[in-house]
Amino acid sequence: METKIIIGSRESALAVVQSEAVQAYIEKKNPDIQVEILKMKTTGDKILDRTLDKIGGKGLFVKELDKALLEGRTSLSVHSLKDMPMEVPEELPLLAFSRREDPRDVLVLPKGAKELDPEKPLGCSSLRRTLQLKEIYPHMQVKSIRGNLQTRLRKLEEEGYSGLVLAAAGLKRMGLEDRICRYFSTEEMIPAAGQGILAVQGRIGEDYTFLEGYNDPLAFAEGTAERAFVKELNGGCSSPVAAFARAAEKEIFLSGLYYDQETGGYKKGSIQGPVEKARELGITLARQLREAYRKGEC
Repeated sequence: METKIIIGSRESALAVVQSEAVQAYIEKKNPDIQVEILKMKTTGDKILDRTLDKIGGKGLFVKELDKALLEGRTSLSVHSLKDMPMEVPEELPLLAFSRREDPRDVLVLPKGAKELDPEKPLGCSSLRRTLQLKEIYPHMQVKSIRGNLQTRLRKLEEEGYSGLVLAAAGLKRMGLEDRICRYFSTEEMIPAAGQGILAVQGRIGEDYTFLEGYNDPLAFAEGTAERAFVKELNGGCSSPVAAFARAAEKEIFLSGLYYDQETGGYKKGSIQGPVEKARELGITLARQLREAYRKGEC
């Protein structure tokens, strides 16, 4: 087993905090191992003037980290699971999922504001949020906003947004929970697949016994079901497909949102079953919602 581990991380403050959490776990469990973090700016971090569906999707957030792993410059990578493509290279398997942080989406207002200003747009970074916000705030304009967490919070104050919709997990990990003005339930706004979960990615054939005990079985089942749902529908950054699972010891409950690209319509639904069938349940729900929508059972 290696005595020095290098973790690949995006260079944003949130990404580094997330990588440091994995670093702390490894060091606590393995006092003889030295752990370092290699920070990288990804293509997705560099291109901020266009939406993700226009520039290639979520793969742009992992391209540089994958390259470093393949070349042996890093030992593993830490990602927000929601930012990972549904397909990962066979030679770079997902090794473990963290215990899940709060999966909900939240509303953040400009400092000093008490409510949304109907004259200014709501900012959000995904079509998934945009679609569901139109149900919650039908009279509000929704405008795309790109950038890491700090960049978006700065734009909120400087560029005339009424509010931002962000992931609760990122704000909490950064100690910014006090900026949250409203939590959206997972029923009114189904989260992105994997939201709130950290994924540790490694290189096939390597010894990762130093990660023993890190993987959270419930989060792994939830993430597996959610990603299977989205993958079955060929969803990603160009489609507002959404999925959220809640696993208990033996059962898992999955809700999902199917979006029809041609009509712009969508359908929500849910399924429940044994936790060991997480992947199969994700695929089944995706097929059920797609079929029900196409039959007009909206």
